[in-house]
Amino acid sequence: MFLASGSGSSSILIIYVVVFGGLYFFYLRPRSKKQKAARLVAKKVEVGERAQTIGGFVGTVVSQTDEFVTLRSASGVELDFVPSAIARRFDPVVVHESMDDEPKDNESQEGDK
Repeated sequence: MFLASGSGSSSILIIYVVVFGGLYFFYLRPRSKKQKAARLVAKKVEVGERAQTIGGFVGTVVSQTDEFVTLRSASGVELDFVPSAIARRFDPVVVHESMDDEPKDNESQEGDK
């Protein structure tokens, strides 16, 4: 009787280990690798590109060394950041004007009359 209760608890323990191992190898590990790769790509900025820091500062990369990344704001202020402070490359949203927004020639002429 003592052996039967011991083998039942050990089989439950084995099931938990297998489930956690499967969860780790099929979900947590690939997700972690993907996030790490995305962070590395985002932090690799080149001179002339726009970047955003973890604090929200957006500027153009002026110079880059192993110790510092220098960003210039729109007003001309240059700030040095450590490379780990670069959160992502900043790609502003480009808004394309549609053809419907442009005034037609006959509409502008009517206003002139």
